[in-house]
Amino acid sequence: MKPRILIQKLFFLAVFSLAFSYEASASSPYPLEYWALRDVIRNVELSPDGKHVALLKIPTKDGMPIIEVYKTDAMDQEPYRINSDPMEIQSFYWAADDVIIMGLRQKVRDKIDGFNQGVYERLLASVDIKRKKLKKYDDLGSGIEHLLPKKKNKIIYSYFPGGGNGKIKEAFRPRTYYELDLKTGAKKLILRGKLELGAVEFDGDGVPWLARGFDAGKGEFIWYERVTNKKKWREIYRLSEDSFETFSVVGFDEKSPNIFFVRAQNGKDKIGLWEFDVQKKVFSQPIYLRNDVDVAGVSYHSNSWTNPDTVVGVRYYKDGVQTEYFDSTTAAMVQQLQGIIPNADLVRVTSRDKSGNSLVILNVGARDPGSYYLLHKGKLTNIGSRQPLLEADQLADVRYIEYRARDGKKIPAYLTVPNGEPPFPAVVMPHGGPFVSEVVLYDEWAQMLANNGYLVLQPQYRGSLGYGLEHYTSAFKKGGQGGYKMQDDKDDGMLYLVKEGLADPERLAMFGWSYGGYAALVAASRKEQIYQCAIAGAAVADPLMQVNYYRYRMRGAQKEEQLSMWGDSVSPLEQAAEVNIPLLLIHGSVDQRVPPIHAEKYRKALDAHGKNYKYVELEGADHFSNTLFFNHQKLLFESMIAYLKNDCGPSGL
Repeated sequence: MKPRILIQKLFFLAVFSLAFSYEASASSPYPLEYWALRDVIRNVELSPDGKHVALLKIPTKDGMPIIEVYKTDAMDQEPYRINSDPMEIQSFYWAADDVIIMGLRQKVRDKIDGFNQGVYERLLASVDIKRKKLKKYDDLGSGIEHLLPKKKNKIIYSYFPGGGNGKIKEAFRPRTYYELDLKTGAKKLILRGKLELGAVEFDGDGVPWLARGFDAGKGEFIWYERVTNKKKWREIYRLSEDSFETFSVVGFDEKSPNIFFVRAQNGKDKIGLWEFDVQKKVFSQPIYLRNDVDVAGVSYHSNSWTNPDTVVGVRYYKDGVQTEYFDSTTAAMVQQLQGIIPNADLVRVTSRDKSGNSLVILNVGARDPGSYYLLHKGKLTNIGSRQPLLEADQLADVRYIEYRARDGKKIPAYLTVPNGEPPFPAVVMPHGGPFVSEVVLYDEWAQMLANNGYLVLQPQYRGSLGYGLEHYTSAFKKGGQGGYKMQDDKDDGMLYLVKEGLADPERLAMFGWSYGGYAALVAASRKEQIYQCAIAGAAVADPLMQVNYYRYRMRGAQKEEQLSMWGDSVSPLEQAAEVNIPLLLIHGSVDQRVPPIHAEKYRKALDAHGKNYKYVELEGADHFSNTLFFNHQKLLFESMIAYLKNDCGPSGL
């Protein structure tokens, strides 16, 4: 018999309705303050016994995250609230029926301590919700390795010896692994990692089964297993540090533990999912291959308490996140949920109790920033949205497209299309990295721009991961293409939109962050100019200075990638005299990944050549999105929209 489904809404978030007053219409965009909110709720998790559901919530626009714990049988009752002031809760997990383990961070300095040395330190804490007692653990930089579902009140955690300051310069920073008793605080050493054997993974019983290390003498990455002999590590695979191929173990066959599931090219262009026989030390047969995109990973069983090691499907990214399920029961459950969740797109069961009867479901899509639902005793309750002020009909559709660059190369891209009729003013928004994989379901920055009338192109230019080895390495193998073919990929995407009648050729701009900011600086100085202005956030202005921060820490393929890319590519600093459009620069004052000196040097160069630009500094903001608080986002978005409307070209966009 199918469960009786009722949809009930819980109005946990009334504070935001009181804080903002606005009536949406098709012709008026949302106030930018709406977009500046950090996720109001996230990390919704069921306790193992299914009696409680907890969520991470930011109760006010400029508040700090707290955990709220509700009884699943009485969701309308006042919750138990947990905060960790002065530390900020970053994430949490249920470790037992009445124990929550939390990841915390605290700002410990006002300025960065060198490249990649930010202003925060991290540690772990636990809360006993029955005794209402919080306990912090002293090991800085610690992280949870396994929740040990079969051991009550026990977890495995690890940390870097010497703390979390990150100043050890080896290719692998070995971690030390402990079993921690959350009730008593006692810890038992499991093993100490070392350079040649570290990065240990544990199965559902807490037994180490996989490790990875590095042979510095031979320049090879090594994988080890402890399945065939649980008392001794055995080497199974080596990969030269000079190789650009992938070998990533993502699971094992529970019926035949000597068969590992591996993401690898195995001589092909695209990453596939393969069986690897650890007894014979060879690939056996492919599980799943594609000729268009890489396999991105696998999906695990939604009940991590009873099936912690069970792989149920394979994932790839193309027109969204797609999953091919091996398990028919999981496939049927997801299909049923997609039929009852409003604006269903990527529907996932993110948490489940041990019995399997109660579920937390998350939906994310172009018209849903992320909504959480609780299915409990046949009733579907809408817990809330990450962004409750944004209505589906005011958001924009996202399309997956492909176009040809001028040299004939096929470029995949995502297009966020505003409500209304084309041609639209358009913004190309290249991702950072540049060597990362991007899939666009709901992108806050793109949706904010679309809500203000802008068509947004997010190209997966050469160098982007997920589209095969050739697509990735073509960004640097024959010389760094930053400012050259990688830049053509972005411009050609905008010209394609113009040709298709979607974009107005007289109202084009580029906005990017990190490498995307670098691309915006390059765009500002291109001779064959198609843009009316550019907005560069956290931009790499001096590639040589940037790569010098870590030049002597790199080896092998990474060294070739980085030195070829940045050594041969266009330097915006050297091209400052060629800037020929208005330019908005934005930078965080404590950016550890692209230090503020980049912006300082570039502004001096612009001043020396009398160029037109504006500069906005985000006080206290680091490079990463989780350090952009409400006031940072509000200033960022206000600066961007004002610049596009008033300063972009002769009459603005």
